[in-house]
Amino acid sequence: MKLFVGNLPFNAKSEELKELFETIGQVESADVIVDKFTNRSRGFGFVTMPNDKEAEMAIQKLNNATLGNRNIKVSEAKPLRRRDE
Repeated sequence: MKLFVGNLPFNAKSEELKELFETIGQVESADVIVDKFTNRSRGFGFVTMPNDKEAEMAIQKLNNATLGNRNIKVSEAKPLRRRDE
């Protein structure tokens, strides 16, 4: 299951995000989305967890958890919509 993680600190790194979610279960990938010009976090990222039960537990336990100085938001990622829809 792919999870959306919002309200990340702007200095957050993908490895830090992966380590946080590994406290709940197996993580397939963790990516903090960065601005291509400044190379800083855009404040959100995605985590993919192969086990749906662990992903649901991550949503429950990590939504509103503190990372750095911010309360992160965790939810199931929604499919990417085309802009012309």
